[in-house]
This record gives sequence, C-alpha cells and structure tokens, in this order.
Amino acid sequence: MSIIEISAGTVHFEEFGPKDGRPVVFVHGYMMGGQLWRQVSARLAARGLRCIAPTWPLGAHPEPLRPGADRSIRGVASIVADTLATLDLDDVALVGNDTGGVVTQLVAVHHPDRIGALVLTSCDAFEHFPPPILKPLISAAQSKVLFRGVAQAVRIPAVRRRAYAGLAHANIDVLTREWVHTTRSNPAIAEDLRQFTLSLRTEVTTGVAARLPEFTKPTLIAWSADDVFFELGDGERLASIIPHARLEIIDGARTFSMIDRPDRLADLLSTIAVRT
Repeated sequence: MSIIEISAGTVHFEEFGPKDGRPVVFVHGYMMGGQLWRQVSARLAARGLRCIAPTWPLGAHPEPLRPGADRSIRGVASIVADTLATLDLDDVALVGNDTGGVVTQLVAVHHPDRIGALVLTSCDAFEHFPPPILKPLISAAQSKVLFRGVAQAVRIPAVRRRAYAGLAHANIDVLTREWVHTTRSNPAIAEDLRQFTLSLRTEVTTGVAARLPEFTKPTLIAWSADDVFFELGDGERLASIIPHARLEIIDGARTFSMIDRPDRLADLLSTIAVRT
C-alpha cells in the first residue's frame, strides 16, 4: 500500500505494473475500496499498464479527511483530480464503477485535462440516482447520531451481506468485511461518509449528463448483462450521448464485472488503454 498527501488529506492506493506504463486509475463505489480492482489490475499490469487503485473517501478509507475538506460527491471528484496531479499522471484511462461512475463522470466533465480515456462500468447515471438502496442512509444522514448507528449496524454479518447482496455472482464477503471496518471503528470516517451521503442528489447525475457530450476522448461503456441495480438502458444512453463512446456488454457478470469476469473486463480495458 502506498500513500500520497493532497490538500484534502491522505490517499491510500495500491499500484500494479511498470512506472512508465500508461496510467489506469480506478474509482470504486459507496463503502467500497480499491481492493475491488486487484484481479483486473494484475491482468492489465501484465500488458504493460500502470494500474493505480486508491481507496477514495467513500466510507472504507483508512484515514479521515482533513478538517475543512469538501466531502461532497463533487469534492471527491476534485480529490480524484488532485490525486492525478500530485502523482503527475497524464493521458489517464479513468475507470469508474457504481457510485464511482458518477465521480468519474464529474472528473471527465470538470477536470478533463489529465484524462486520455474514460471507462464506465455499470454505474449510476441520469435520473436513476441516488439508488433506492441508499435512500434509507440518506435519510439517516440528517442526524449524526442516527447515521453513526446505521454505520455500526453494518458490522452485523447478516446486515453487511444484505447491504452488498446482488453486486456479484461471486462470494465477496472477504472484501465487504474489510470495507465496513473503518467506518464502524472511526467516527471521523463515518462523518466523512455522512457528509458525502448528504450530497447524493438526482441533480448531480442529470447535471453532469447534460455536459457529457462535451467529453470527446475515447470512451468505453462496459455494462454487466446480469446487473440488478443499473439498467442496461442507462449504459446505452451514456454511449449515445458521449461522442466517441462504444458500448460493450459483459455476459455472466453483475455490477462487479471486475470480480465476476476479470478476464473479459481486462480485455475490454486493453482495447482502450493499451497504446498501439
């Protein structure tokens, strides 16, 4: 695990592949971590790509953000952009999933300078945000005490499994146990997540969608065929409004195609990230 310091705080990340390879940076979703991308990163590293998988401040991060940091979803997009700048990365293939897909869209629209290609796997988009599964958490986030109680409840194995159910065909229990640990053990991290949760509004995704036609870099929309959370129609719409986008369907995968079909996703990512 490596770390870098940016103005908002400390960013922890895993890195795979040669330092001189084209950078591929991954953005995970709500209460998830960079460990999600290990299988795909290993495959891409073998093809000469430099893969960087941070654990962003979305609830599973090891250290809280600094006082005064912008904890909103737009603030997290700025944190991603600051991380790219601090690592001095250019021509980045930026890859998003789940809630991280919204963050990735925001980076592409508002901080595009270091982005060379965009990849959106199954993720939130358009009017289908925030997802219904997060609405109880959004309500609870109005109160620090109530939200802290909800975050603590996720430590119960049955609650944790229910919270992450349906994201993959594969068993992801080992990952989810790791992800919920910091939120339940550190009140400051729970507060980071609460502030982020309060910023999840439909106008975020509808607003960024209105500007996605401005993004003219190569784009891959890699949607999971068996997804129970994110409609294929949203993937089709994203591919239709982003000028240089193409849609690929990943059979046999739910939201976490990087877990269910890592070879297939790595092959697709290679078509857009490997320099020829």
